[in-house]
Amino acid sequence: MTALPNGAGLTDGFGRRIDYLRVSVTDRCDLRCTYCLPKGFKGFEEPAHWLTLDEMARLIGLFVGLGVAKVRLTGGEPLLRRNLADLARKITALPGLADLSLSTNATRLVQHAHELKAAGVGRLNVSLDTLDADCFARITGRDCLAQVLDGLLAAKQAGFAPIKLNAVVQAGVNEADIARLMEYSLTHGFVLRLIETMPIGDTGRQAAYVDVTALGERMAREYRLIPQLLGQGAGPARYWVSPDGGMSFGVITPMSRHFCAACNRVRLGVDGTLYLCLGQNDSVPLGALLRAGASDGELLAAIRAAIAVKPERHHFNETPDKIVRFMSQTGG
Repeated sequence: MTALPNGAGLTDGFGRRIDYLRVSVTDRCDLRCTYCLPKGFKGFEEPAHWLTLDEMARLIGLFVGLGVAKVRLTGGEPLLRRNLADLARKITALPGLADLSLSTNATRLVQHAHELKAAGVGRLNVSLDTLDADCFARITGRDCLAQVLDGLLAAKQAGFAPIKLNAVVQAGVNEADIARLMEYSLTHGFVLRLIETMPIGDTGRQAAYVDVTALGERMAREYRLIPQLLGQGAGPARYWVSPDGGMSFGVITPMSRHFCAACNRVRLGVDGTLYLCLGQNDSVPLGALLRAGASDGELLAAIRAAIAVKPERHHFNETPDKIVRFMSQTGG
């Protein structure tokens, strides 16, 4: 595999170092969260178009060879993909990889937590918008909150750290339950992050938006949390920490205070489409190139050319109707 010389890496046209790749291993999900997928949605990618795990490992290896140090496996719900631990083992064996993480809804974590940890997955992001069972069922379309909470405890027992809880805040839906999520996170030492809804697909545009910048600052004051200073490029969240350091709290604010100037990531769809920005339509069909017989050198050239034209920022506020694909199609 050809790679850039030592010390080199992927830098876009705005001087941002791209060192983080999110990989959707499936666009299927066993939940139907109201802000993500509409009821009755059937526009999933045909399985024949999914990259095989070996094809994914090949593309991920090329990115790592170009300086990408962090990889996150996403979906849809990634634990629906068979033999995911095999892919994790191949990724963690790549020289230069510093971090492999996973985003999940935790419905299947009881069965898979220990295997994934043994395969080299170090960190988890878990979608959890509420601790109220009825509200959970309304948001997700399934009455399975207990299953998710059991999965979180299994992940904690397996040794995952940190475990981040991602709560998409919607006015009049789960806004009143944020304090309960805070108490739960404090009890278990989880990281709680509040996320603003984004106008991605019709479902995202219909979600009841809440400015979590203001909400986060109020919660931090109420719980006497201390602002946490992180280095640039540490991620899109702004954090506070409890006085004993046992729990962190953060907000992700793509709408009220976007963080595009420090963006360090791109996304690979289940079919190998490379998405350069969550809020733009720019993409490159890496999977199609791979299946057409492209060499590693040709794929590396396509990746470099794509990063060079990565958009400066999203325009969610200015053009909220622009992104018609649903979040599950992009890869989280």
